[in-house]
Amino acid sequence: MAIHWFPGHMHKAQKQIREIMPMVDIIIEVLDARLPYSSENPLIAEIRGDKPVIKVLNKADLADPEVTEKWRHYLEQQQGIRTLAITTKDIAACKEIPKIVREMIPNKGHTATKPINTMIAGIPNVGKSTLINILAERTIAKTGNEPAVTKAQQRINLRDGVVLYDTPGILWPKIENPNSGYRLAMTGAIKDTAIEYEDVALYACEYLLKNYPEEMVERYKLDDTPRSDIELLEAIGAKRGAKQAGGRINLHKASEVVLHELRSATLGRITVERPEQIAGEIVAVEAEIQRKADVKAARLEKANRGKRSPKKT
Repeated sequence: MAIHWFPGHMHKAQKQIREIMPMVDIIIEVLDARLPYSSENPLIAEIRGDKPVIKVLNKADLADPEVTEKWRHYLEQQQGIRTLAITTKDIAACKEIPKIVREMIPNKGHTATKPINTMIAGIPNVGKSTLINILAERTIAKTGNEPAVTKAQQRINLRDGVVLYDTPGILWPKIENPNSGYRLAMTGAIKDTAIEYEDVALYACEYLLKNYPEEMVERYKLDDTPRSDIELLEAIGAKRGAKQAGGRINLHKASEVVLHELRSATLGRITVERPEQIAGEIVAVEAEIQRKADVKAARLEKANRGKRSPKKT
């Protein structure tokens, strides 16, 4: 699925992140616990170098707890990575973050002149601004349930030797993995005006049938388990009265039901991706990138041969 949403302030945010990275000691990357891989920003991995990272799996109260533990184990296999699964409703858990920062950067933060410079980053709508307000113990960052609320960089003194650089929530210009695009749309990280509701809902139904079939049958009081994504979507529409002229199911309304109840955890604690899926997807994405590069190179070579060919007289 192609995502057509990259506001101008996000270009500026990427530039700002690159500019402040040399002075940063440690990164706090806020992820959505329901999709830890797809909510990672590849820009962070690209420019962090060997800087340590705390990957905060926020909204853990909406995610499948067993799968969250699998993700924590998976992520911590990477060098310099620590993880913490939280919900911003748990203030005490959130306030463990500065303690982890000091543990990972033990040689700084003991004096006001040498604070630990910490950068906090995360994609839109992941809860980063709420977390900042908790850490600062005052309202600093604007919050909201719409993606891309924060548009400017801020420098925040958390006291106790930790300085926090806030950055706007940014996506990246091109989401190479189509599965990640769908998952981001499923959880509301992308504005609904930028997605095709029915496509996203059908993708969600396929995943839910495979991984949470019993929950679907119970939630929508189905007589049996549907065999396909469209059957599930139509069954949900029928149960919720999403019908139009002639008794046909209004798929758009049924899609709204599925996505709203998935995002609000009305369907239960559901994680929309699993570590075992990722290796195969990475290979597929790399192969597709290489294929496109080969096609582009072949076209360029053909064009250059045409320029070198002598003109006929």
